[in-house]
Amino acid sequence: MLHSLLPKAYSLSPAYQALIKHFWPGPLTLLFPRDPNIIPTIVTAGQPSVAVRFPSHPVARALIAVANCPLAAPSANSSGKPSPTKAEHVLHDLNTKVPLILDGGSCDVGLESTVVDGLHADGNIRVLRPGGITVEDIERVLTLELAPDNSCRVLVHKRDYKDQAIEHAPTTPGMKYRHYSPSVPVTLLHTLTPPPPGLHIFSASSFISTLRNPNGIKSKVGVLAPVDSRLWESINLEEKVQWHKYPLGSIAQPSVTAQRLFDGLLTLEQEGVDLIIIEEISEEREGLAVMNRVRKAAGESKWIAFQ
Repeated sequence: MLHSLLPKAYSLSPAYQALIKHFWPGPLTLLFPRDPNIIPTIVTAGQPSVAVRFPSHPVARALIAVANCPLAAPSANSSGKPSPTKAEHVLHDLNTKVPLILDGGSCDVGLESTVVDGLHADGNIRVLRPGGITVEDIERVLTLELAPDNSCRVLVHKRDYKDQAIEHAPTTPGMKYRHYSPSVPVTLLHTLTPPPPGLHIFSASSFISTLRNPNGIKSKVGVLAPVDSRLWESINLEEKVQWHKYPLGSIAQPSVTAQRLFDGLLTLEQEGVDLIIIEEISEEREGLAVMNRVRKAAGESKWIAFQ
């Protein structure tokens, strides 16, 4: 089915062949040249490339099989909001806007697919959006499969390179600066990375004290942090705030954090909190994708230190 979408003169690069071999079906999206005679511009928002994914979920696969054609569809959420990971998230957000919801159970990965652009003349693989397939996984497979004369680098957007054109006109969903945001404010707590020059570092306890409501009514604050974070110690000592806790798995398991992130944002939003605070995690493996989403969801950042 893939070849029915591509220009006749286009052939898969060795890197793309390796990625397809190892990660399809699965949470990997690849950019291909768009044939205007096959794919209308409305599908790609006028972009010269088209993003293609081959899902692994049996419900999605069955839907494609019944349709007997590729499907073009947006994410099942309002633009800019956290992505749904359960059918009830879609129902709560879209409700009467869609006539039917197929419930295939909770998402296994929890984050959107990794989006890869391998169309540049230098042959390098550019990760436009980190996701369910980690950068380390991609590097491992390309090292394993490619001959030395076909080797290429894996570059992550904004970490390894910048591209003003796609930052002004994103080529894929989720590349907007503000995205994945619930209807309540989100604050990112930096506990691992140093602040920019001139920015204040709070002690954890002093930051927590700023969350108290001066009117004597307890503020309702949602907390997203690893289960073994030291943040919980400071929170448990503060009784003048009404805490809504949503643990994100252990520090050593970023895949669990990835699986729980969006459900945590949506759950805390539905519990009616006034503010959500999220502690940063290390940007390794799935942590890179987690922090990509968190930075876009957060309206402000604070740097705190544990004493």
